[in-house]
Amino acid sequence: MDDDPLLAEQLAYYRAGAAEYDRPYAEYEDLQRLLAVVDELPIAGDVLELACGTGQWTPRLAARARSVTAVDAAAEVLALARARIASSTVEFLEANLFEWQPPRRFDTVFFAFWLSHVPPRRLPDFWNTVAAALTPGGKAIFVDDGPAAAAYEEVLTDQPTPSALRRLDDGSQYRIVKVFHDARTLTDDLTALGWSVRIRPMAGNFIGIAEPPTGQDRK
Repeated sequence: MDDDPLLAEQLAYYRAGAAEYDRPYAEYEDLQRLLAVVDELPIAGDVLELACGTGQWTPRLAARARSVTAVDAAAEVLALARARIASSTVEFLEANLFEWQPPRRFDTVFFAFWLSHVPPRRLPDFWNTVAAALTPGGKAIFVDDGPAAAAYEEVLTDQPTPSALRRLDDGSQYRIVKVFHDARTLTDDLTALGWSVRIRPMAGNFIGIAEPPTGQDRK
């Protein structure tokens, strides 16, 4: 697809910047508060965590889950995640989420700060993959940046896919996909796909809980 080079550059950014990945979690109180919100969310059973990064969220998921399967495309961040949590109930997998299909179903699918990195044209397929990964009655739970976060990014204009420029400590720079979802629009889009969804704004972020189409409407 036309956005393949951009997605390759996005992956290269996260691989090269693995050592800097955790910095925002140490610096921003809003992120620390978001991490604590996990204890209030309906996370249960077997959990699939998409784009787990360095595992900031994984231990909190594991504390509430029967098992966690945590997936990311960047080997460098996965190495940090494995060092952060060693548990017999947590399995880490390296896979490209735009190509990988879950081998079984889960009670919960969780992803934090991943939805904004999915190109808009790929969103319907992404949500279909999430739906197929959920058991009957399962839920997708997601956390991400709202529109206010655009003020903290170097947004690239006139791009075919919403993008931002990120810079690493060594001076290298990379384009990434960055979509600043509005809660109301995202709710409408998911509803149009047959999902039931509740999205709660929290500071400049949002937390969503969604249930996929059921019965014959489910794809």
